[in-house]
Amino acid sequence: MEELETREKILEGVEALFMKYGVRSVTMDDIARHLAISKKTLYQHFADKDDLVYKMSESFLERTFRQYEAIARDSKNSIEELSKISVCMKHDMEHLNPSMLFDLQKYHPKAWNLWIDHKTKVITESVIRNIRQGVDDGYFRPEINPEVMAITRLILIENAFDARMFPRDKFNFADVQSQLFEFFVHGLCTDKGKKLYQKYKESSYQPSIL
Repeated sequence: MEELETREKILEGVEALFMKYGVRSVTMDDIARHLAISKKTLYQHFADKDDLVYKMSESFLERTFRQYEAIARDSKNSIEELSKISVCMKHDMEHLNPSMLFDLQKYHPKAWNLWIDHKTKVITESVIRNIRQGVDDGYFRPEINPEVMAITRLILIENAFDARMFPRDKFNFADVQSQLFEFFVHGLCTDKGKKLYQKYKESSYQPSIL
């Protein structure tokens, strides 16, 4: 039990460091110092930095999946689900240094593949399910192709990370993601859906950290 708690403490601390500073700039010495543990303890739980990055990504994505799964399960309809996702996404983006994902892509391909799999499978399936439900309920336009819109959503997410399109000295990363999400949602909605979405947006929903 103590070893499991230590491992979870390491993963939690590493995630905070990577989210704030990116991956490449944080060394194993930095991690040990931040967590007030020895490097020996660090290497007892993880083979090397690449292994640590992979396990951190695995832990983060699993927690994210459970959080969004809970949102889908607890939402009364597709619009409420989207409004909750909007709040959670804004919270996540405000605490994420975009360089973390750039570092994963360039220096930790195994971990990066986890993120790619999550994006292409989990997000795509979630968007398609949500759109189909929304069309059935009359909140989304019936002529919409769910598969096309799921791919469009992935493209919008990727574009927000592109510093050539949205230079970091000119655009706030969280604001870009938020505005692209709003653009996507309003493109889906009927007038009925837009009114309900605005109603939920004005509510006091707060994301839970799982």
